Amino acid sequence: MSMYLKNKDGSTELLYLGFNQDHGCFACGMDNGFRIYNCEPFKETFRRAMKGGIGIVEMLFRCNLLALVGGGRNPKFPPNIVKIWDDHQNRAIGELMFRSEVKAVKLRRDRVVVVLLHKIYVYRFSDLKLLDQISTLKNPKGLIALCPDASNVVLACPGVTKGNVRVELYDMRKSSIIPAHESELSQIALNLDGTRLATASDKGTLIRVFDTHTGDILKELRRGMDRAVIHCVTFNKTSDFLACSSDKGTVHIFALGDKTAQASQGLLPQSSSAADAAQQQQQQGNAAEGGEDGAAATNNKSNFAFVRRLLPGIPKYVESEWSFAQVRGLESTTICAFGQDPRTLIVVSADGSYLLSSFAEPGECERVPPPA
Repeated sequence: MSMYLKNKDGSTELLYLGFNQDHGCFACGMDNGFRIYNCEPFKETFRRAMKGGIGIVEMLFRCNLLALVGGGRNPKFPPNIVKIWDDHQNRAIGELMFRSEVKAVKLRRDRVVVVLLHKIYVYRFSDLKLLDQISTLKNPKGLIALCPDASNVVLACPGVTKGNVRVELYDMRKSSIIPAHESELSQIALNLDGTRLATASDKGTLIRVFDTHTGDILKELRRGMDRAVIHCVTFNKTSDFLACSSDKGTVHIFALGDKTAQASQGLLPQSSSAADAAQQQQQQGNAAEGGEDGAAATNNKSNFAFVRRLLPGIPKYVESEWSFAQVRGLESTTICAFGQDPRTLIVVSADGSYLLSSFAEPGECERVPPPA
């Protein structure tokens, strides 16, 4: 997951934030080069000074190869050129030039994917041979998801119709369209092996999870009832949890595991009354209620969900699943990723802050202090 920062007044030196494929580190594009940080423990591991801004820094796991695109008020490279950068040699070893501005770049060990406003190009990494090109609806955010798993080549991108997601299963030579939302897409994400797709629309109230092979919807998760701008959607390594951040200053964490298995392990939130359930809805699903310690977790649901099956006129949100844990009080644009510990979440903000939180218990996450 990545974030592009375009400050018209040039008030910040930070132009880009993005995790690598396994979320073990993240890159910062600066107005004078780029920097790499390790996530756990948090520390700067490398910086490259340049005479010009870097608007996109796409890492390839932790190796010396990166994809760079110029950015900022004084870009190091033209914004329509992707440089394949070997930092051991401190030079570009490949270049891809386009007629318009590059919106995003994604890498895996055998592919380079470049996103333009209306087009996506897929290249073989070894020789930069063009393998595929995909037409999309206008895509100013550069929405793209690329599975990093060596055994599956899966790509997800906006379709040519509003709210649709196109999924390419290249190993199966299969292409499908998933009608994810009625409004414009805001974020899309694949899990590590490319079997699950998460989507959010520009309304920012719902996140939907789909099976990429069948196109079936598996989960509908409610962030809240008010509109919001979704900045980030991400799975954990085992696809048991999903997190999303937005401009509401809260990161929501949802459980994706098997409900029956979770119930048998005892971590089931319980509302004490119908009034408590109504209050949860009014607070946009942010209040998670605890159960007993266990290895699993369950999202909150309204006590009124059964009523909708009897009275179809009741709003659909009463059947939604709400987040069971949250990170609150975030004051800047954020991206997030799950940590090494299965129950930790890393949040990196546009203001330069780093936060590690634990969601071992339902409700508000506990901030994990840095090691002494």
